Amino acid sequence: MIEEIHIHDLGVITDAVLPLGPGLSILSGETGAGKTMVVTALGMLLGNRADAGAVRSGSARALAEATVRVPAEHAAVALVEESGGTVDREDVAGHEEALILVSRTVSAEGRSRAHVGGRSAPVGTLGAVGEALVAVHGQSDQLRLKSATAQRRALDDYAGRPVAAELAAFREKLTRYRSVVATLRAAKENARERALQAQSLSTALAEIDAVEPVPGEDAQLDAESEKLTNLESLRGAATTAHAALSGSDADDAPDLNAVALLSQAQQALELESDADPELAALAARVRELTVVAADVAADLSGYAGGLDEDGPARLAEVEARRGALRRLTKKYGATIDEVLSWADEARTRLDELVVDPQREDELRAEGEALHAALEKHAATLLELRRAAAEKLAAAVSAELSALAMPNATLVVAVEPAERFTDDGRDTIEFMLAPHAKATPRPLGRGASGGELSRIMLALEVVLSEVDPVPTFVFDEIDSGVGGKAAVEIGRRLKMLAKNVQVLVVTHLPQVAAFADHHILVTKSSDSSVSDVKVLTDEERVVELARMLAGHEDSSAAREHARELLRDAVA
Repeated sequence: MIEEIHIHDLGVITDAVLPLGPGLSILSGETGAGKTMVVTALGMLLGNRADAGAVRSGSARALAEATVRVPAEHAAVALVEESGGTVDREDVAGHEEALILVSRTVSAEGRSRAHVGGRSAPVGTLGAVGEALVAVHGQSDQLRLKSATAQRRALDDYAGRPVAAELAAFREKLTRYRSVVATLRAAKENARERALQAQSLSTALAEIDAVEPVPGEDAQLDAESEKLTNLESLRGAATTAHAALSGSDADDAPDLNAVALLSQAQQALELESDADPELAALAARVRELTVVAADVAADLSGYAGGLDEDGPARLAEVEARRGALRRLTKKYGATIDEVLSWADEARTRLDELVVDPQREDELRAEGEALHAALEKHAATLLELRRAAAEKLAAAVSAELSALAMPNATLVVAVEPAERFTDDGRDTIEFMLAPHAKATPRPLGRGASGGELSRIMLALEVVLSEVDPVPTFVFDEIDSGVGGKAAVEIGRRLKMLAKNVQVLVVTHLPQVAAFADHHILVTKSSDSSVSDVKVLTDEERVVELARMLAGHEDSSAAREHARELLRDAVA
């Protein structure tokens, strides 16, 4: 729900903070006081077109800002976070809730800026977030349940689980059906181009398969080639190092080497090591050096002896293999691993290009079976939706009767269509018949703003338990009615407010009496400035008396006001 609305320099409102609570909030005030500016501010937050004319005269810009509290899993939270904004999360009675801040500024030149979750965002993003949070029904603009998509979603939500389960099964089969149809169509279209592509891929794969590359083989061969090219240098280095460590195998070589010298040092130290522990420790370290030097000398001898005597022949083999691999990497990838990856993708693509007759027959049979299943699902959806439509229409028509439209009837038309869509194979349209002999017409045609608001109220009351938007706003929904009908409008608004937050702009005391919170918009003596105030219980009596009699000092009007309040509670 909306916890607070801040309005600055919008119309006649210089700066006002509008605190809102759960349930039904009524906004009243004299004509021209600025009540409509609250609806205008909400429209700004819903992404409506920016109107520089709404900026207060002499001001640089107008601001509309709202703080909204919703469950942490609400769709609006995801929209805010996807746009890069942030939300404050709180644990309330064991349930995580989120606080969302949305704002919009409009300059006197007509430039507009939007912020969602404390971050600048496109107006479209603000509109998407606002639409998930608030539904506005105004005299000139009904923002909800007028589009075919919204009407279909509302009917399906009203129908409940049977439609949801049937629709899920339908969409699963439709996805597969479209894939089968696309594959068959592709098999028939551009046959020549597909054949050339298949031939090209087959040739390339044959070339790769003939070489039989192994992952990482190119890097391995590069290292081996480098070693074989420098074979004599490697052997000479190993031989020289071995001689230095342990002596040469030649008879005339001097027996002067590192291992022998270390052995002499070790023996000299060990002879006197008993006399001094420090010298004994040094002797132990020299002994370790002797062992390491002997081990390295042995390894060098093995390394030199293990160098391939057939190096030139092996080098020729390696270079030939490297040449074959390079021919592949020039065409299909920078490395052999990339070549092998390309080959895998090419095999998949080749399977798609080549559809053998047997496979084509299998796909055609699958497509026919899927089409039959879709026909069945679509027929079931049509039947379920028509049953729900009849029930919905009856419930809304009953509400209209109590809202001073006794002869009006809502018609929810569900008709079969020619083609499958993601939602089935039918069309859905909400229409209104103003009286028994009238031809039903789409919502919004042939109804006044006040009548359309009452139609929307009736719909929202019926749908509120299955498709609740957190906040509903009705602007002068009671236009053109009074007496008992006004009381019934107030009663329906109160019913709606049991499930959602409702904000109503009204001139009728019969409607205002049902409020959980009554907010008064007042204007200065010269009508240049307006202020907003939440009324106490006694102040409500005074305001209702003004709405009833035109002035708040009438004792009879005040007593009537108290009676309205008592009847509203009863």
